[in-house]
Amino acid sequence: MRFPTLDRFRLYRKIAGVKSCQDSNIAIDEKPARGQPPLGRHFHTPKPGAGRLLFFVVLMNGIINFPGLIDLHVHLRDPGATHKEDFGSGTRAALAGGFTTVLAMPNTQPPLTDEPSLELAKSAAREKAHCDYGIYLGAGPDNRATAAPLAGRVCGLKLYLDQTYGPLRLENLGLLHAHVSNWPSNRPLAAHAEGRSLAAILFFAALLDRSVHICHVSRREEILLIRAAKEKGIRVTCEVAPHHLFLTDADAPRIGPGRSEVRPRLASANDQDALWKNLDVIDCFATDHAPHTLEEKDGPQPPPGYPGLETALALLLSAVSDGRLTHEELIDRMHTNPKRIFALPEQDETRIEVDLNEEWEVCAANLQSRCDWSPFEGMRLKGRVRRVVLRGQRVYADGQVLAAPGFGRDITER
Repeated sequence: MRFPTLDRFRLYRKIAGVKSCQDSNIAIDEKPARGQPPLGRHFHTPKPGAGRLLFFVVLMNGIINFPGLIDLHVHLRDPGATHKEDFGSGTRAALAGGFTTVLAMPNTQPPLTDEPSLELAKSAAREKAHCDYGIYLGAGPDNRATAAPLAGRVCGLKLYLDQTYGPLRLENLGLLHAHVSNWPSNRPLAAHAEGRSLAAILFFAALLDRSVHICHVSRREEILLIRAAKEKGIRVTCEVAPHHLFLTDADAPRIGPGRSEVRPRLASANDQDALWKNLDVIDCFATDHAPHTLEEKDGPQPPPGYPGLETALALLLSAVSDGRLTHEELIDRMHTNPKRIFALPEQDETRIEVDLNEEWEVCAANLQSRCDWSPFEGMRLKGRVRRVVLRGQRVYADGQVLAAPGFGRDITER
């Protein structure tokens, strides 16, 4: 048994939460824990009750453990459009992609804006969810005075300031001001805000001295504005979706005219390049998993949105292979920062096991999502989730979801 080297320790400390290589509770054991692959070095903690294996670095056979990933932005279409997805199929897709917590958006049918509609979603999740979850409340024209009392039951309030799927768009500054003012300052506020709408929400965040999280940033002008806001001390965080990091408007003809519809739209190569060049401004990667059926996407009025839960990690691992991202930066943006920004509870004895060497072709027919298509169809990816352990229980292994419906917990009911 010996202490980890400094280069390995930088990655490990993100999961272990320790500051020194010489911490007395940390060591490397050349012998794997029972049930773990036989090769490589395993980080562990002997702290009683914590679970022996905490994290292990890349093994000689290409296996790595990460903490359970967190997706701050999914659309599970439940209630009201469960032919596209529901809490069952969506959380199965989450586990297949390595996500042990997902936060579900409120633009459902009906929109989640009050106690009765929120309970519809919570009831469905309690019955069906295979992984842990939170649910957003939607800010609408009629709940500016009644949303705040529900803050403790949701993961945050979602503000739609630009074109989106559903009827929740906020059309005037007075309504936006009221929602930002009334929402408790210690509860997350997330916004779909592009262009001038982004400037508006940043103005209110500065005016009211409160934090705001900007969803799916996609353009150069937006990431640079967020950088400037951060430099001025405005309390803003942001996320970027993998499809904006790996697709541009030049990919739309290949994907198809209806299937390429997404909000925010696919941007230019220059916009995409700006996202990568300003990676230090990006706090989180979030999928914006937004499934619709092929019939809908290929129809005369295709709704916007892509499925993304099962391809996100492999896409980002490709950026690690290309040297654009490190494993440490990936963990920051898919676990550490989301957990901190949204004040999410600990998931004890939770980890995902990823085979960094497995190559696979995206084939929607083999995915867990109900929508049965992917904008990355046919793409060759490298790196795949093999196993997921959630709260000490193996919930996914080698393509099979093992957690029963209802195993997932509401993150607000601690």
